[in-house]
Amino acid sequence: MTGQVRLDDELERLARTERLLVALDVDGTLAPLGDRPMEVRMLPAARQAVTALAALPGTTVALVSGRTLSHLRVITEHTDDSPLLLAGSHGAEYWVPGEDGPAAGRDDDDAARRDVLTQRAEALVEDLAGAWIEPKTFGFAVHTRLAGAEATGAAQSAVDALVAAEAPGWRRRTGRDVIEYASTDEGKDTAVARLRQQTRATAVLFAGDDVTDEDALGSLQPGDLGVLVGDRPSHASVRVPDIPAFAVLLARLADLRAGRRN
Repeated sequence: MTGQVRLDDELERLARTERLLVALDVDGTLAPLGDRPMEVRMLPAARQAVTALAALPGTTVALVSGRTLSHLRVITEHTDDSPLLLAGSHGAEYWVPGEDGPAAGRDDDDAARRDVLTQRAEALVEDLAGAWIEPKTFGFAVHTRLAGAEATGAAQSAVDALVAAEAPGWRRRTGRDVIEYASTDEGKDTAVARLRQQTRATAVLFAGDDVTDEDALGSLQPGDLGVLVGDRPSHASVRVPDIPAFAVLLARLADLRAGRRN
């Protein structure tokens, strides 16, 4: 973890801000990565810290993920009465407590092409052991976590060629053992900006683990705090080694903020 004195100072500062937005990636940040993506869940300590923060006055917790909103709700066990805001599909879909249902950042007018390309991608990788296609609201993803190097290269090259030929305007994102293709251009920086405005936050904590989180980490303003869960080059100013350590950080922030509010 980054130097403890400095981290404590940062958390103390956030604890004092009037309206705090805590925006968090899920996979690799609150929940361990898994071979069966729909079966992953937040670690109990992470969930407990998130719940404690969300219960505090002047504090909003939002989960910001590349997952399709419906899948995000499943893995986070999110219910209609949850106080947590959700931003799915890298900021193209939203769920706001008290509203009638999920709201998309924009309509997908190209659903038919998305479905055709998803089916063609599935056909391209069906004989490549360990590679598989995840349908998404605005496109699809190629997963290779369980594939060997040869199958990974073949799957990525084949699908890259497909999208380049049929949907050259789609956005391509790389993550841990995954490449995502989407007709939307929103990133997690879009989500943080929208959530900041919506909550009128006076400071933001954003945390993530993957390269897809760098859009948001790089967009943070003076007075915000970016946290990387892991160890790689990053815009984040604070690093923690793993999810349990990050859960401790969140719990510490909740304790400090609760103390300031008492």
